[in-house]
Amino acid sequence: MSSGLLALLDDVAALAKKAAIMLDDAAALSMKAGAKSAAVAADDTAVTPRFVIGIAASRELPIIWKITLGSLRNKFLFVLPAVLALGWLAPWIITPLLVLGALYLSFEGFEKVHEWLTGNVKEPSQARSTRMTPQELAAFERERVNSAIRTDLILSAEIMVIAYSQIADQPFVYQAVALTLVALGITVLVYGVVAIIVKMDDFGLWLATRRDGGRLLRAIGRGIVRAMPGFLKVLSVIGTIAMLWVAGGIIMHALAEYGVHAPERIAHLVPYIGDLLVALGLGLLTGFIVWLLVHPLLVRVGEH
Repeated sequence: MSSGLLALLDDVAALAKKAAIMLDDAAALSMKAGAKSAAVAADDTAVTPRFVIGIAASRELPIIWKITLGSLRNKFLFVLPAVLALGWLAPWIITPLLVLGALYLSFEGFEKVHEWLTGNVKEPSQARSTRMTPQELAAFERERVNSAIRTDLILSAEIMVIAYSQIADQPFVYQAVALTLVALGITVLVYGVVAIIVKMDDFGLWLATRRDGGRLLRAIGRGIVRAMPGFLKVLSVIGTIAMLWVAGGIIMHALAEYGVHAPERIAHLVPYIGDLLVALGLGLLTGFIVWLLVHPLLVRVGEH
């Protein structure tokens, strides 16, 4: 009886040890996979604060929470099962999916660069809380949340496909655990940072208006408030560069996979930053080509 119990405990301990090793390996794989997805996550972080511009300060965090829940639904109900299923049933499709995502990212990146160069920067509509009824404000918030979740779905799909491409040679269970960790980690990181960014101006205003805070704290508060618009612009630039870099890198490696090695050879001519320069150049060039094809259609649709 006691020997049977000891044997059972030994089996449980062995299983626990295997599970711990598997989780440790999966965590390492998730770090590898997530690192390649970080640039797209940077763009997600840069884009999301725009969806709460014009919203009352008391509603900013609730809206970010709703977007976070929508992002988790996107990843766990749609993107993660689809990526795992396609990787298992049709692994050949991963590279074409990566290229499709890269075309989208390069188009978005080039469109932002084009807006900066022409001065035609699109700003999100503002909510006029004093002029809106409660029903109108609720509808406005729903529209913002739904728009943010739709944008997140595209970026989440690209993040998860990029992450999967880094661990495609691993067993299915490891892939599932690693991608789950990537999905959770990136969502928490992105929307945690977004929440901090969105509330920084309120924090600065609170410091600037504290009567018991002293001159230094009030000066810091005023500095934060003044710096936030410029910080958001810098963040937008970083996100755009990240998008173009990731898109160009995906295209460069896809071309090599299909036998076109010229971009990789050019990248190797410049030490250290060759890959970055060629990837950015490819991202911009691809974005320009896609923009030439898509922009007339978008203008025609906008006219109707």
